[in-house]
Amino acid sequence: MKIGIIIQARLASTRLPGKVLKCLPCSSNITVLEQVIRRLKKSRLANEIVVATTTSIEDDEIIKIAQKEHVGWFRGSKEDVLSRYYLCSKEKSLDIIVRITSDCPCIDPEIVDKVIAAHIKAKTDYTFSCTEKVFSNGMDVEVFNIDVLKEAFLKGKDPYEREHVTPYFYRNSVCCNILKVELFRSQIGFPIRITLDTEEDYCLLCAVYDFLYAKDHYFGMKKIVDLFMRKPWLLLISKNVRQKKYCASIQDEIKEAAKILDLQGLKMASNLLKKTKN
Repeated sequence: MKIGIIIQARLASTRLPGKVLKCLPCSSNITVLEQVIRRLKKSRLANEIVVATTTSIEDDEIIKIAQKEHVGWFRGSKEDVLSRYYLCSKEKSLDIIVRITSDCPCIDPEIVDKVIAAHIKAKTDYTFSCTEKVFSNGMDVEVFNIDVLKEAFLKGKDPYEREHVTPYFYRNSVCCNILKVELFRSQIGFPIRITLDTEEDYCLLCAVYDFLYAKDHYFGMKKIVDLFMRKPWLLLISKNVRQKKYCASIQDEIKEAAKILDLQGLKMASNLLKKTKN
């Protein structure tokens, strides 16, 4: 049984282009993508790591990093990430796939292994980590079998399913066995955003690395939680950042737009949208 971690990466981020090439720590020459790869190399259960990027010329830099870090690489569709994952998995002969995004430079290899182990033990088709009470984004791990990935690749038609790889699984749960793994309980009382989508996110990650990296290059989830409990002011850095969200209807999209306007204090425009929704 071959277990492979596939890291999806590209430079054409809409909100922060080239984000995976930013340095962490900020005073180092180590990129975000390199930090993700080096952390995942600590996994005891994965047999292979592959960076899956696009065929765009700009993503040649992604390939150079994969080669520098001595991990596999694959090039596929820019928008159809589902096909990129499936074709990569077939080329590498993977039986079980671990999905990680390249904008999570605090990913914890212990969490990765716990989710893989739970997936194998329960013999499920799709297993994912559950840390939403502690982390809003940045510690996500998804594990799935090649058979269900193939089904999603062949039958998934919705653009959202093609772009985000796994929505087909939970939208069609009758077709596969799903397991949610709750990994950590905390009394912290607030979710920590520890992913990289915006400049505010990068500032926060730089602060986290400045506090923790020197003592432990592979600091994990518990140390991050402890840091935020000691220094809750860190949350203020990315307080107003909202995760990109898929909306199934125009009404839902208007509702989300109104929330963003409220955060910026644009009340008149927000109220107009709310009236439009109603």
